[in-house]
Amino acid sequence: MLLTAFLSGLALYSIYRVVIRAFYTVKPNERAVLTSFGRAQRFGDQRVEDPRMTEEERARYRFPRLQVIGPGGPYFKWPWQEVHKVDVATQALDLTWDPTKRQDTIEAVTKDNLTTGVNGQVRFRVAEDNLYPFVFGVADPLQHVMGYFISVLRERIANFSDPKGQGLLSLAPADAQTAPAPASEALGDGAGPDLSEGVSINDLRKNLPLLNAFMEQQCLTTGSRYGIELEAALITQIDPPLEVDRALSAINSTRNQVAADISTARADAEQQITMSKRAVDIATNTAQAEVAPLKELAQTLVGIKGEGGSAALAAYVRNMRIPLLKRARRIVQTTGNLTPNRT
Repeated sequence: MLLTAFLSGLALYSIYRVVIRAFYTVKPNERAVLTSFGRAQRFGDQRVEDPRMTEEERARYRFPRLQVIGPGGPYFKWPWQEVHKVDVATQALDLTWDPTKRQDTIEAVTKDNLTTGVNGQVRFRVAEDNLYPFVFGVADPLQHVMGYFISVLRERIANFSDPKGQGLLSLAPADAQTAPAPASEALGDGAGPDLSEGVSINDLRKNLPLLNAFMEQQCLTTGSRYGIELEAALITQIDPPLEVDRALSAINSTRNQVAADISTARADAEQQITMSKRAVDIATNTAQAEVAPLKELAQTLVGIKGEGGSAALAAYVRNMRIPLLKRARRIVQTTGNLTPNRT
């Protein structure tokens, strides 16, 4: 009876291990890798290649290309084989996620040595073409990748400066007296020297899309290195300490007021220039209107003298004096001169 019970139990265990557990299915959002005695099935000696990686990175991250089992089933496996399933759906994770500690924000130091709190999300998914590092290469790949992302983020924040420069500070006071600033720099879109270290948090807030794009560019090779592809970095909030935030608000208000004053002054200057141009045009037209009769009279006198000589010109002048004599109130005649002077 003991032997019969032992053989029956062995048969039931064999049926469970060989028959029941030999079949498995893969969900639509999953991919599976099959291992035989702990070794994953591969495509010969093929390696995962990524042209975006450097030579040093290619030498370090040389992972084999595995045979990936797609959704469907049921599939069959032998008892010495094991199935490793991976969820390849896109997932979102807060930047503050850390299985080793609890935190509400990520601390980062800016270029002006200001400790800020950064919050946001990261969208990622498992690289289907490179499952080896995610399943076998790294003990906790998600934690590893998040640590890498936060390290790159802190390095970028520490060295970040406004790419447009600070046009209002483009010239030093000594230079501003000798050389006028170009209009583009006065409006804040020039490429002046970086004199805004004291307000670099403002630059970070204004350039959040640029910072997100930089992070996505820096994390393009994470799929080849760690088996996780970062699809998007959404840094939504950068908060300084409360007292610094108040000071920055005052700085922003002052800078906005300065920009508004510059715009107003420029509009007034353009209006004055336009009015001056119109005044010059009016004076020019008036002068031309006054000169035109004189030119016409000169041509008339030249024509009279040319046709009738000096006698004709003298007769013309005498005739032209008659209307003036009618309006004269006094006539003064000087001694020795028969020609009277009339006023």
